[in-house]
Amino acid sequence: MNDILVLYYSRHGATADMAQQIAAGIEEGGCNARLRTVPNISTVTEATEADIPESGAPYVSLDDLQECIALAVGSPTHFGNMAAELKYFFDSTSPLWLSGEMVNKPAAVFTSTSSLHGGQESTLLSMMLPLLHHGMQLIGIPYTETTLLKTQTGGTPYGASHTSGVNGDLPLSDDEKTLCKALGKRLALTAQAQLNASLIRTNT
Repeated sequence: MNDILVLYYSRHGATADMAQQIAAGIEEGGCNARLRTVPNISTVTEATEADIPESGAPYVSLDDLQECIALAVGSPTHFGNMAAELKYFFDSTSPLWLSGEMVNKPAAVFTSTSSLHGGQESTLLSMMLPLLHHGMQLIGIPYTETTLLKTQTGGTPYGASHTSGVNGDLPLSDDEKTLCKALGKRLALTAQAQLNASLIRTNT
């Protein structure tokens, strides 16, 4: 199995669009992209959601994390932090932390903000924290991706990003699409190299 999990929360569609571009990069890198999302949560009571969303990607399960060879996590920026819905899910992953299931799997992060300086990098860093606690190996976007040097929209070495505008209606720019695909492809190639190295060690 060479599935890479693309896990995201998206309110207005921008982060979901990024997830699709990252998935395309993963496919270019020779792996299968498994798109998953998380349900909304309530601030006053436990929210109940149907098992299957009305549209978009299915909801994530712990099995998705166990079965993936790598992980990409995306969230809009909520005051410079990941969305509560995503944090709520990660708070449920203690069984995988206890078993060490995610240790050494490659991981990457991506985000969307309404303004260029709306907390993109701090949000990316906030998503890295639970991944580091799980022992995952984080990858970003190197400056050998020359688009990173010239982009006037989103793009950071910490992960892919997008600027959606005050009304959240700006589409992904060509540079943002390029960087999303580059991150997905790098994640796939890293995961495959790790798998191949593991097979060589097993067979020697």
